[in-house]
Amino acid sequence: MLKGCKAIFFDFMGTCLDWQSSIVAALPERIPCPERCQLAIEWREAFFQDIHDRFEKRLPPEDIDTTHARLLNSLLETKTRGDKYDHVLSNDEKERAVKAWHKMSAWPDVSAALAALRQRFEVFVLANGTTRLQLDLARSSGLQFNMMFSSQLLGETKPDPETYKKVMRLVGVSPEQSLMVAAHSYDLKAAKKVGMRTVYVRRWTEDTKEDMRKVGEDVDLFIGRIDVYGTGEDVDGSFEELLESVEEPPYRSCPEHLLLNMTHKAPCTRRDAYMRLFPAADLENICSGTEEQNTKERC
Repeated sequence: MLKGCKAIFFDFMGTCLDWQSSIVAALPERIPCPERCQLAIEWREAFFQDIHDRFEKRLPPEDIDTTHARLLNSLLETKTRGDKYDHVLSNDEKERAVKAWHKMSAWPDVSAALAALRQRFEVFVLANGTTRLQLDLARSSGLQFNMMFSSQLLGETKPDPETYKKVMRLVGVSPEQSLMVAAHSYDLKAAKKVGMRTVYVRRWTEDTKEDMRKVGEDVDLFIGRIDVYGTGEDVDGSFEELLESVEEPPYRSCPEHLLLNMTHKAPCTRRDAYMRLFPAADLENICSGTEEQNTKERC
């Protein structure tokens, strides 16, 4: 699928790692679980808003622990939060919550798929934060990469275009040889603007206010399903789908599978993605040929 691709860059938190479980567990149990979940989500959303604000103001990267501590205090001091949480979060408990961002588990689908991808590509972390944070997260999650690039190390913060350009220069690959994988629309929009190929992995903790159908239109491949059964609920993506599409395209000798995919209410079907990543003539040849011919052509 990724003809000519040499390097895959992964966002870390949310895309590869389940931050929500770690943060909710770190908050005091005296706060009811639903409220802890909501506080964690608001904390995460405040972080992304802060990144956007700093980017707009052209401010340099800030230590992520400083950012998280500042934002947590701000949330607890608001009128809607103050009476509810501030008196039950001591300074030690706040510090424990901030440190929890350094210890997370990988999503269940990530480890095996990432290990398989490493056999064929160079894989990297490209994420905002500090190098210390990334080292701690790699240790706690058990995930292995060829190298990890933090905004602290690069001196640039996503979605600044220079972040993506600089990391490609350091690795020695062109945009056409690079793939960015993330669960954040803003990240992939920026990567695509500099010529990188993009894959969106839908995670229930991320982009909670984004229109997933629109997100799917802006990327080369969307992994996940949008309201497939008409329930109004989206279905998370899996790194296993990314691995499958790299190893053996599902349409290889099965036009019926293409027809089935086109009936899904997904924002970007696999057929759409392959049309973008392969010449149109090649795809039409695959779809119209016999099973035996298809196998010979693709092997």
